[in-house]
Amino acid sequence: MHHTMNSAILLAAFSLGLFGSPHCLGMCGGIVTAFGLSMQGMTPARKSVLVAGYHVGRLISYALLGVVASGVGVALFAPLMHQSAPRVLLGAVLVIIGLTLLGVPLLARLERVGARLWQAMAPVRRRVLPMDSVPKALFAGLLWGLLPCGMVYGALMLAVANHDTVTGAALMVAFGLGTLPMLVATQATVGLLQRTIRQWHLRQINGALLTVAGVAVMVVPMWMATMHQGGHGHDHTMMHDTSTMHEHHMATMPDEPMTLPMNTPMTTDQQTGGQTEHAAHSHHMHH
Repeated sequence: MHHTMNSAILLAAFSLGLFGSPHCLGMCGGIVTAFGLSMQGMTPARKSVLVAGYHVGRLISYALLGVVASGVGVALFAPLMHQSAPRVLLGAVLVIIGLTLLGVPLLARLERVGARLWQAMAPVRRRVLPMDSVPKALFAGLLWGLLPCGMVYGALMLAVANHDTVTGAALMVAFGLGTLPMLVATQATVGLLQRTIRQWHLRQINGALLTVAGVAVMVVPMWMATMHQGGHGHDHTMMHDTSTMHEHHMATMPDEPMTLPMNTPMTTDQQTGGQTEHAAHSHHMHH
């Protein structure tokens, strides 16, 4: 059951990255273009190595953020591990992510807070340009993993709710992998992906599925627990009724007939009758 739940969470994180990637393209597309301009004059193979280094750094950054976020979840919810709070939180996060994919700006305030931090990092970001070496590409990826993005924050909330550091890192990597197709594709392929997602309403469908899944994660276990307790209550009532019927049956059974004890003294009539019979018997024997 736990393995199935982890697989579902990883799939949710990947789909968040994949179907939210048009949003990521709006945030990261300009950065990728700037990196492309800084690599002008390089061979295609060299460009590919540097772009791969950037995305590897971004995935590492996401994984580290996932470890931190899930560590926070462990610290917050360790006392509640035997209660339903972690599951309710996980369901609530799935609902928030689903509604975000449906276009509800629930994470916009977090993005604004992150944007201020991002601006404060501007001097550090300038050091990676031009991105002309693998170490610079890796460092650029590590930095751009911190880019203020509602989709990233949604995935991090999922890591907090999961309260497991290994799974937290894995689901953030899954989220990052989901964003890759849109960010590494050529211009023509990007247009095709965007049109496919838009025409088939894939983002909205995925958002609706995640919202329903979140509600199910919160409600179904509580409903099953209620049904389980109701079943136990019914069994207890039946046992109590059976016990009561048995006691009533025992109380209404007739008493057994009384018998005289072996040493009960004989009445005067019984003694006189016995003596008469004995005298008659002796007179008959004498004759």
